[in-house]
Amino acid sequence: MMYLEGGETASYFQVIDVKHILFHICDDAVQVKGLPITLLRVLILFVTICAVFSVISIYTLKHFGIESVVTTTVMKSSFQPCRGEQDRLLDLEDWIRPNSNPIHNMSDKELLWRASFGSRIKDYPFKRVPKVAFMFLTKGPLPLAPLWERFFKGNERLYSIYVHSLPSFQPQFSRSSVFYNRQIPSKVAEWGRMSMCDAERRLLANALLDIYNERFVLLSESCIPLYNFSFVYNYIMESKHSFMSVFDDPGPYGRGRYRNEMAPLVNITQWRKGSQWFEVNRKIATSIVEDTRYYPIFEKYCRPACYVDEHYFPTMLSIEAGNALANRSLTWVDWSRGGAHPASFGKSDIREEFIVRIRSRHHCKYNERNSTVCVLFARKFSPSSLKPLLDMDSRVLGF
Repeated sequence: MMYLEGGETASYFQVIDVKHILFHICDDAVQVKGLPITLLRVLILFVTICAVFSVISIYTLKHFGIESVVTTTVMKSSFQPCRGEQDRLLDLEDWIRPNSNPIHNMSDKELLWRASFGSRIKDYPFKRVPKVAFMFLTKGPLPLAPLWERFFKGNERLYSIYVHSLPSFQPQFSRSSVFYNRQIPSKVAEWGRMSMCDAERRLLANALLDIYNERFVLLSESCIPLYNFSFVYNYIMESKHSFMSVFDDPGPYGRGRYRNEMAPLVNITQWRKGSQWFEVNRKIATSIVEDTRYYPIFEKYCRPACYVDEHYFPTMLSIEAGNALANRSLTWVDWSRGGAHPASFGKSDIREEFIVRIRSRHHCKYNERNSTVCVLFARKFSPSSLKPLLDMDSRVLGF
């Protein structure tokens, strides 16, 4: 037998063998069945052509890769993806729609990463009415909630509310309450520990997810508003600065808490102290949640008797954004009685002259001008103060 190169020769001889066998089969069939010889020859010719065509097709597919092309084409034409709700095109509304419920499954790391997103274009391609985010840091209930309900009433488009409490606390607000479904995923926050700053960053991060929130106020369950909503809103929105108390305390409760290991990132001359209760704009809020530079050293070295919630944000922001701060808090607190905690006020303290005195005994700068309106909120007010506050003449607080 003669052999040629490659598999083509083998295929050729296979065709001849098939033809040879078919002739023998047909001859036998003629002898047995008596079929016409012409019909059998046509059948033999047809089978031979089919066999040759098959061999040529196999050779072509093998050497020119047409098989993959044909297969891909067939698959593409045969399998079309199902298009459901998840495949629809995103509209701008999907990006800017505020979430009616702040509950989510993100970890803190995922939340802070997501909240750090921000637009670099300041001209919004939609009508944006900026809101103030009121962030309540509490262990559990909000005993002064009815007063805040009255404060917020009628201004639904201008504010949003976020509540951080102990994770075990189950709020009992009615559906009609402004606090209903406003509790964010929370963790235990210990006074003086980094977990307290974590809670504040958690509040800011959740509030930053709403693109309409422009200013962010940190409050406690013992805070009350000193003016009506319109006054507070305009005062905050029209301010050129954010409000965070920042000062250099040379004594043992200021520089005395500094650790040399924090240098060179933070030197003792940069060490600052301030009030925990702040108000910041969106840019500074983003700076707080995205910080990975200062956070590790404060977490490591500022531990009791260094109370990190009094030093972390004031020091970091005085270094990074000092000119953007008014260097004062909008929340009045009475430290005149001494001790580690400020004075508390109950039912017997609530008088019209008391509220007037809190509001008027101040002098400060507001947008580079002298002002006597320096605080918008006050603390610490006990639950017993609620009824006299609600019974107070509306002309005192303005609501």
